[in-house]
Amino acid sequence: MTAAGTLHPNASQAQAVPNSVGTAPPKLKAPANACDCHHHIYDPGRFPYAPNAGRNSPSNGTAADYKLLQKRIGTTRSVVVQPRNYAVDNAVTLDAIARLGPNNTRGVAVLHPTVTDAELKKLNDGGVRGIRFTLGDPATAVVTVDMIEPLAKRIANLGWHIQFNVSGNQIVELADLMRGLPTSMVFDHLANPPLPAGADHPSHAIVRGLIDKGRTWVKLSGAYANSKVGPPAYPEATKIAQAFVKAAPQRLVWGSDWPHPALPDNNKPDDALLFDLMSEWAPDEATRNRILVDNPATLYGFPKIG
Repeated sequence: MTAAGTLHPNASQAQAVPNSVGTAPPKLKAPANACDCHHHIYDPGRFPYAPNAGRNSPSNGTAADYKLLQKRIGTTRSVVVQPRNYAVDNAVTLDAIARLGPNNTRGVAVLHPTVTDAELKKLNDGGVRGIRFTLGDPATAVVTVDMIEPLAKRIANLGWHIQFNVSGNQIVELADLMRGLPTSMVFDHLANPPLPAGADHPSHAIVRGLIDKGRTWVKLSGAYANSKVGPPAYPEATKIAQAFVKAAPQRLVWGSDWPHPALPDNNKPDDALLFDLMSEWAPDEATRNRILVDNPATLYGFPKIG
């Protein structure tokens, strides 16, 4: 063991991955059954984008491309998060779950309240375990705030969760609504508190309060979205992540956010470096393994092994 954790035994091997800088594996070895709980699949050759999909539309983010990332960083389980480019047509996500392996893959869909019970059953049978609300830009948003409560009631009996990709300021605005939802909740990207406040922003305390009620999770992901300084340390994101790890390691999961759709092609991150941040965010190996293995199994229903 070193300060960075267990060294990867195949450190001499290299793996080029689309939408990722560098080829070396992480210094940190992924434990068995480690899960990447946040990535997207973009496959416009087989699944055309919805109209007005937006400018950030990767063309080489297929399931086959993602398998190269798994080979590089050592994760074997994953959660496919439906990107807004496909609106509420979740066929690409269901296809990716099947291609990546239904025993090791789950999905998060995007829906409207008009979804039928038959469609919900198909999604559930296909490995979907939650729905996502991305509400940052109303001009490009596929869903709206007034859809949250109706959909929460529809998915509650399935045991699904609602995943929020929102700003810290929006968390403050929606706090009362969130506290009354009948489902579990998952917050993307460290819950996106505004900088420089970070963990001192009021939204962080709201999320902490939701966690304490036992129905809320946070994704340790999106370091570049929560840091103005950037690599290699992403210090602002690191401070936020460490605050969550100290407070509630049992309610955290990790995600790569590959293929990093918010970043242009000429400014993609090093995914090995992003994975190695876990050595700083959760220095204790048992805690880190809980975040990478045990917590995803609980949240997404992966089979328990051992």
